[in-house]
Amino acid sequence: MVPPAHFQETTRPFRRGGVLTGLAAALERFFARHRRQIALVHAGMLVVFAVLLFLPPLLPAPPDGATPFRNLTLFARYAIWGVWFPLVFLSVVFSGRSWCGLLCPMGAASEWANRLGPKLPIPRFVQWPGTPVLSFILVTIWAQTAGARDHAEAAAIVFGTTLAAALLLGFFFGRGKRAWCRHMCPIGLLLGVYARIGAVDFHPKRPEPGGDRWVEKTVCPTMIDLDRKTETRHCIACFRCVGPRSKGGLYLRLRPPGEEVASIRQHNPNLSEVLFLFLGTGLSLGGFLWLVLDLYQRLRDALGDWVIARGWSWLGESGPRFLMAVYPAEREVFVWFDVLLIACWMLAWMLAIGALLAAATALAAWASGRLGGDGDFRRRFVELGYQFLPVAMVSLLLGLGGELFATLRLFGMGFGGIAALKALLFLGGIVWSVAVGARLLAAQGVPRRARVLALLPGLLGSLLIGAAWYPALFS
Repeated sequence: MVPPAHFQETTRPFRRGGVLTGLAAALERFFARHRRQIALVHAGMLVVFAVLLFLPPLLPAPPDGATPFRNLTLFARYAIWGVWFPLVFLSVVFSGRSWCGLLCPMGAASEWANRLGPKLPIPRFVQWPGTPVLSFILVTIWAQTAGARDHAEAAAIVFGTTLAAALLLGFFFGRGKRAWCRHMCPIGLLLGVYARIGAVDFHPKRPEPGGDRWVEKTVCPTMIDLDRKTETRHCIACFRCVGPRSKGGLYLRLRPPGEEVASIRQHNPNLSEVLFLFLGTGLSLGGFLWLVLDLYQRLRDALGDWVIARGWSWLGESGPRFLMAVYPAEREVFVWFDVLLIACWMLAWMLAIGALLAAATALAAWASGRLGGDGDFRRRFVELGYQFLPVAMVSLLLGLGGELFATLRLFGMGFGGIAALKALLFLGGIVWSVAVGARLLAAQGVPRRARVLALLPGLLGSLLIGAAWYPALFS
C-alpha cells in the first residue's frame, strides 16, 4: 500500500524555520509517536467534563463555609470558570488552539459521532462565516440569563446543550471531519481569532499559491487545504498533518507571539473576522458590566416602573429554567423582563464598542492613506483592525479570570497587589497593540516619522477598551 503523499519518506534534509527549532522538532516527534493515544486523552477529558458538569446538580447545596477544595460543587464551579475558562484563552499565546485539538471533548465527541452518521454534505448555512458569530452571541447571552456562572444546574444545561448540538452536527454532516469545530463552535471562533497572535504555526513544507481554502478531501479534521495554509485560526494543533520524516504535509514552526498579526497581509485577513473581534469584545464586556455597574440597576428600576405603568404583567413572570435563572432557594429568580433587559444591554454594548472600534480603525486607515499607506481604504481598514487583538485578549483574560486572580490572596497578595498586577498586564496589552499597529503601518508603507499620527486612533481605541473594562477589572 502506497502511503499518502503528505507522508511519503524522503532522505532530503528539511530546513525548519522559526525559533526554538530543536524544541519544535522534539514536539513533532513526541506527538507523531503518540498520535493514537490522543484519543485516550479525549476520552478522559469527556469523563472529567461529564463529572464536573452533570454531577454537581445532583448533589446537595454547598453548606456555609464550604471551600472549592472541600466541596465538589464549588470545585467544579472554580475549575470551569476560575481556571479553565480564562486559561484556555491564555493558552493560545503559547500553544495555539491546542485545547481544541488535544483536549476538547466536544470536538472529539462530534468527530466520533460522525463515524456513525450518514455523512451528509455540510449545509451552506453552516458554512456561512456568520454562523459561528451568531452561535457565539446566542451562547454568551444565554449563559448570562441562565446563570451558568453561579448555578451548577444552569452550567449543565448550557454546556450540555452545546455538547448535544456538537454531537448532532457531527453525526449528520461532514465526511470524517469536525464540521462543528470549523463552522459552529462559539468558543472555537474566539480562540481562532486570538490564535493569530500565538507562538505556534503549522506551516506547509511545500506551500502552493492560491491562498487559504477549505476542502473535505484532506487529512485535516477542520478541512484546511494543507499546502495552501497561511493562517492559524482554523488549525486546532492536532498534529495529524505532521510527519517528521515526510517530504509533504506541515511542520511545527514556533514563532515570536504576534508575528502573524504584524504581517497579516500574507495571512488571509478578512473583514468578517475583524468585525467579530470588535463585536465580540463589546458583547463580552456587556456580560460583565451588567453585574457591576449601578447604571444597570438604575436602568432596571426605571424601565421596570415604565413596564408596570403599562400593565405588561407577563414581563414580571418567570419562564423556563433552561432559559433563565429561577433558583428561589439561592435567592435568584429572573423574570422575562430580566432576560430581555440583559440581552438588550449586552447587545447594546456589543454595537457601541463595535462601532467605536470600527470608527477608530477607519480613522487610522484614512490617516494611513493620507500619509503614504498603500492599498485601498478597505484593505487598510481590515489590516489595521487586527491591532486590537492583544489588548482585547488581555482584557478578556482579566475579566474572565476574576476567581483565578482572587486565588492569589491565598499566597499573601492583597487587593492592591492584585489590582497592580492586573494594571500591569493590561498596560502590557496596550503596548503590544500599539507595537502591532506600528508594524502594520510599516507594512503599508507609512514612513516612520508619520506613523505616530496614524497610531493615535489605535491608541485611543485601546484606551477605550481599558476604560470600558475598568469597573469589571478593578472594582
